[in-house]
Amino acid sequence: MISHVKKVYLETFGCQMNVLDSELVLGALEGRGYQRTGQRDEADVVLFNTCSVRANAEHKVYGRLGELSHLKRKHPEVVVGVLGCMAEREGADLLQRFPQVDLLVGPGELDRVPDLIAASRDGNSGPQQALAGDRARRSSTLDAAGDNLERLDLSRSMDAVQRHGSAYVRITRGCNKFCSYCVVPRTRGAEIHRPPDHIVDECRRLVDAGVVEITLLGQTVNHYRFDHGASIVVAGVVQPQVGPGGGAFTRADSSFNVGRKLTRFSDLLARIHEEIPQLQRLRFVTSFPRDFGDDILQVMADSERICNYLHLPVQSGSDRVLRRMNRGYSVSEYRELVARARALVPGVTIASDFIVGFPGEDESDFQQSMDLVRACGFKNSYVFKYSERPDTPAAGRLADDVPEEVKKSRNHRLLAVQAEVSTAVHRQHLDRTVPVLVEGVSPRGNPEATRTQLSGRTVGDLIVLFEGSTDLVGHIVPVAIHEARQLALHGAVAAPAEGPGTP
Repeated sequence: MISHVKKVYLETFGCQMNVLDSELVLGALEGRGYQRTGQRDEADVVLFNTCSVRANAEHKVYGRLGELSHLKRKHPEVVVGVLGCMAEREGADLLQRFPQVDLLVGPGELDRVPDLIAASRDGNSGPQQALAGDRARRSSTLDAAGDNLERLDLSRSMDAVQRHGSAYVRITRGCNKFCSYCVVPRTRGAEIHRPPDHIVDECRRLVDAGVVEITLLGQTVNHYRFDHGASIVVAGVVQPQVGPGGGAFTRADSSFNVGRKLTRFSDLLARIHEEIPQLQRLRFVTSFPRDFGDDILQVMADSERICNYLHLPVQSGSDRVLRRMNRGYSVSEYRELVARARALVPGVTIASDFIVGFPGEDESDFQQSMDLVRACGFKNSYVFKYSERPDTPAAGRLADDVPEEVKKSRNHRLLAVQAEVSTAVHRQHLDRTVPVLVEGVSPRGNPEATRTQLSGRTVGDLIVLFEGSTDLVGHIVPVAIHEARQLALHGAVAAPAEGPGTP
């Protein structure tokens, strides 16, 4: 089991933020001499980076941990760790249920993973923990962003991302929206905005390493604000927030003193586009519909290398349900945002999220969600059945009163409507040639073959499948579209496309 070269297995659940967190943790462990492995049974360290947004994701982790009980009995020296939101939410309860777990690390303490693994391997007594509720941790979420957690982003490995030509870059952490169904503000903490100089430097180094496309990440990415030279008032005392390299950290809340200079999200987009001309594509997810200004849309329209794609989760087409969700906008305001986006950004494609079966949702509310899908022409929508999450406002005051059978039915019905809309969106691209970033071999392809079915995306985030050489992975190639299906476009490599803005 234990070889001379230490091996680490890490499985990721949940959103793009977790994918990036896992990449950063693996890079830090590689710096300590670890080697990645895709085989759990040969690993010296087994880690699960978890998600608490939906119950299904947590149940999968429970299953994985249960499977490891036999492995730990046979090889007690193997370190088992739970990272991320689930570790933060459950804490010691998880240790009581699964004694085979050796360490728990919340999303705000991931820089400590290598040291905690070393402590566990050295036989230090008891499970290692680094959680927001742990008195031994840093004094606040804001402090955590001002030290090694920021360095974890800045010291990332540049080699691993070159395989597919794309990379994620975090610009914010945490969330201040407090939607009634969501556990993220509790598990990831208050909204914190990284210094723009750090973000631009990270993007530049990724491009220098061969990255073609960068996606900026944040729970509410369009809410990015950075006040230069500002300070935070804590218990009536002004405390400058200075990060690595002298950059100031900031968060968006009522205690923040407005600084001398403000960098908005639109300013950050424009700066990356202007200062890194070698970057061929720039994306961002996920946007919150409230406070989405025309300044962002105008930068998108004026910048040919910013992808004309928006992910705008709406969650429901009913004003009554949106109020119960505490989303802070109305359906008419959301529709108006979609109209502005289509008017200012030609060819923009839009995706959304929906929750069906939210407490109190009746058939009329659900019909309004289906109407919104048809009206907005989403390229796709992620549809989820509501699952009550502990420690959320909804769990405390809203009865989960929609029967499971009704949730399942509404889930299927909404997906069926979206399938019709997605097919119509895809048909608009028939007989066109579009630039496609080749991400890898498709699920139906053969990664061992020289030529096989490849999968890539347009600037509008449409999936394209075509036959080609695996040497194309990580490159942008022109593809002539000859077939449009619900989930993807199908085509063949063609002569160069006529414009950089083709969706």
